[in-house]
This record gives sequence, C-alpha cells and structure tokens, in this order.
Amino acid sequence: MNKDIIKEYFPELNQEQLEQLHVFGEHIQFWNDKINVISRKDIDNVMEHHILHSLYIKRVIRFKEKAKILDLGTGGGFPGIPLAICFPQTKFHLIDARAKKISVVKEAIEKLNLNNVTAEHIRAEELKTKYDFVVTRAVAKLDKLMSWSRSLISEKHQHSIPNGIIALKGGDLKDLRAEIAKHEYIEEFAISDWTDIEYYFEKYVIYVQA
Repeated sequence: MNKDIIKEYFPELNQEQLEQLHVFGEHIQFWNDKINVISRKDIDNVMEHHILHSLYIKRVIRFKEKAKILDLGTGGGFPGIPLAICFPQTKFHLIDARAKKISVVKEAIEKLNLNNVTAEHIRAEELKTKYDFVVTRAVAKLDKLMSWSRSLISEKHQHSIPNGIIALKGGDLKDLRAEIAKHEYIEEFAISDWTDIEYYFEKYVIYVQA
C-alpha cells in the first residue's frame, strides 16, 4: 500500500490527516478478506485507486464549516470517510442499503475518532434531512441519482457553486451526459488533468446542479 501517494497529490493535508487516511486504508484491507468491501483484485491499490479517488472531489469544492453532506451508497466509506478527514468541521452522513458494509464504516468512524461523521443502514428514499450536497462514487446512473437525491438537497446555498450532486464517475463523457436530461446543468472535471496515473484516464468528477 503506497501511503505516500496522498501526500504527493494533496500536499496541503497535515500529518494527522495523512495518518488517518493510512489507518483507514489498513482498515479496508483488514475487512476486505471478510466481506469484500472493494474488489479483491484491487485491494493492494486501496490508497491509489480508492482513497485518492475520493479526495479529488476536494479539487472541485471546499465544503464549508457546518455544511451537511450526504454520501449516498457509501459502501466501505467512499468517498465520505476521506472527505470527512479533509473537512473536519463539515457534517457527513454516510448511508448504504447493505448492513455489513455500514458496520465496517461505523468501526472506521470509531477507530479514526471522526466526530463529524454518522453512518446509517438506510435507503435514500427513507431520509427526511436536507443536505447541501450529495456525494457518490460508482453507485448509479446520474438520472437515478437525481431522482433519489433531489428532495434531499437544501434550497439554501452557501458554497461557491449551488447545491447539488457531486459524483465520481468513469467512462466516455458522451455516455455520462446521456445519463441525465438535457435541461439539467452539469459540469465535468477530468481527473486526468490533475494526475498522470493511468487508472484515472476517463475518470471524472461530475457536478449536477439540483
């Protein structure tokens, strides 16, 4: 596990944050043999392909203090846990329909002493809270994400961009644009503009305004 890769691309993070991200990577590796949190074929690349990937949302937006962020379909805690480490004053709510994965996330929250994170075994349709942004990683097509998320996004804006969805997606941009209605406002940010790691070719941070 390459623990120095995060410092290389995010040198602004302090030593405590870098150590927390490393501990989180070890936590995922430990649990992956038991419940397959991420692909077993990719477990040796947890820092480079999963934690680093999550952090690229930070290149698009800096979440404000006391903002509320929903990580929809967090799985093992991506992108929510890495982002919560970077934004300790922002409130993160991580949800997933799979109870086993949420149990792994809850243990990570306790181990890392993250006071700004809650995790819950629940579907988005059951939520009543309003959030500034919904973040996701490899969960569903954009039209489906909008359907699940629109009623959960607050109409009160406090960031540099209006509230909405920020999704980590891969594939051809034409296909990604086709996933959402033409009248929706969408911006795409190519992760390959920020790194020369081959894995990130045709990977994007997608912003959809709510």
